[in-house]
Amino acid sequence: MPRPVEALVHPAALAHNLGRARAAAPDARVWAVVKADAYGHRIELAYAGLRGADGFALLDLAEAERVRALGWRGPILLLEGVFEPRDLELCSRLQLWHMVHSAEQIDWLAAHKTQQPHRVFLKINTGMNRLGFTPGSCRSAWARLAALPQVDEISFATHFSDADGERGIAHQLEAFEAATRDLPGERSVANSAAILRHGARGDWVRAGILCYGSAPDYPAHDIRHWDLRPAMTLRSRLIAVQSLQAGDSVGYGSRYRAAGAQRIGIVACGYADGYPRHAGTGTPVLVDGVRTTTVGRVSMDMIAVDLTPVPHAASGSEVTLWGRGPQGSVLAIDEVAHAAGTVGYELMCAVAPRVPLRAEG
Repeated sequence: MPRPVEALVHPAALAHNLGRARAAAPDARVWAVVKADAYGHRIELAYAGLRGADGFALLDLAEAERVRALGWRGPILLLEGVFEPRDLELCSRLQLWHMVHSAEQIDWLAAHKTQQPHRVFLKINTGMNRLGFTPGSCRSAWARLAALPQVDEISFATHFSDADGERGIAHQLEAFEAATRDLPGERSVANSAAILRHGARGDWVRAGILCYGSAPDYPAHDIRHWDLRPAMTLRSRLIAVQSLQAGDSVGYGSRYRAAGAQRIGIVACGYADGYPRHAGTGTPVLVDGVRTTTVGRVSMDMIAVDLTPVPHAASGSEVTLWGRGPQGSVLAIDEVAHAAGTVGYELMCAVAPRVPLRAEG
């Protein structure tokens, strides 16, 4: 039989979470962000839950082709634009919208031969300092684009650096509004944190991590606060049970020693499956739907868990590493990520290719 570890994608949860974005921004159209293969959920599995969006936003041309192959005929936006001039040919063929964040990308458009003008979003750097034109240079960039026959409608976008934190978005919104004042075109400013925390609107909002059931501002708020549902479950089973005595150690480096008599379970999942190696003793986990914790170091293929809260557990018991467990139990991916010193984004994107992935519920 196959090794028991598997990942489940929940289309109904994706649809629910997308609905939360719509409810928070009722007057805006919604991009479902499916970059990084739908944040590790696989585009083909996530599509059924996200097809109610107004458009799909992503980075990779190959992923754009996959979305079109699924039958999507609406807008698709390349969030980083094109990476070389020949990419514009595929944009023309697939009718892709794309960000323009550099003078080189405008040069490539000027040299591009197309019968169908492109829809572009002019990216403005309002403080993230990754991509985009400065507020002082965006008007000249807009003028260059507006003069090109290769360009149809020009919209505007920026990205917030602190929508999930104390600094907030006011300073960037002010810079964006000053830079684009009186220029025609739609606006897109709000990421997941801005949608939920700040009520930031615009003509388009970009729903990313919230779609996948992770709170964009955890631990300030959790998924229950935002009424989000886990869109991915990583689960396995116990493959062995060990009985420890006081002083017995567990795993590599003997980092954990039992304080007294203790049962531990061995889970068929490790860092080669995408579970974070840096998750130390105390990381939450569910065994048969009961909350307990890991003990010792995570190894390549196995994790040890404390069975003290689960005295009935035995080899074959179900283990939920994150997501939906039995009897309605839930372990939010944010809790696991926080215990491991990282974020939910990384965990869901890091599930290894050797882990079977399928849609369920």
